[in-house]
Amino acid sequence: MLCDVLLVDDHKIMRDGIRAILSRDAEFRVVGEAENGADAILFVKKNRPDLVLLDIGLPGLNGVETTAEILRHHVDCKVVILSMYDDENSVVGAIRSGARGFVLKKVSDNDLLEALRAVARGGAYLSPQVSDRLLSRIQKGDLEAKQAPAALDGLSPREIQVLRMVAEGKTSKEIAVALDLKEQTVRSYRKTMMKKLGVNNVAGLTQLALSTGLTHFAESTQGQPSGVE
Repeated sequence: MLCDVLLVDDHKIMRDGIRAILSRDAEFRVVGEAENGADAILFVKKNRPDLVLLDIGLPGLNGVETTAEILRHHVDCKVVILSMYDDENSVVGAIRSGARGFVLKKVSDNDLLEALRAVARGGAYLSPQVSDRLLSRIQKGDLEAKQAPAALDGLSPREIQVLRMVAEGKTSKEIAVALDLKEQTVRSYRKTMMKKLGVNNVAGLTQLALSTGLTHFAESTQGQPSGVE
């Protein structure tokens, strides 16, 4: 059965390389490309591909956040995340978001195809190096991914997303587009967060986010872009 695939990476050379790999296998058909999470979510809502292969280190919404949003709109979609790094926090975050696969960018062409076949047929796939590290972590009884700082415990996951983007200097309109929300909804989130956190303006939100290391926390779940390997 033909599997329609969406490729998501902010580097065209990476998308071109993966497209070339998939073209060798009659099981897959690339039906679209996106260079950020917001565009990927819009494509999925409109075209409903069978599988999405995306980079964890996307600009704006990272791969973990994008996965959660994709599955919120298309629960039957299968997501495989690509990453340069095998840190356990990224892997746990990806799995919790609903991803069915986590593949390192340094894998061979054949291993990438094997991973996609496994997920497309209803299974799951972790690169061997990733599964070894995750197994070790489970055996040590330490499976909890890093959480947002304690000072932000009262915020919902969506509010954490909005706060991080506010701290990055994004406008309400930009945040609304990235998260597929109405601009007024974003303003409402900001107002609610100010009340919860005891600050009076956006500058206060930004300062708090930076002082708690929220932007660093968000970046720690993202891989770094690279060329085709």
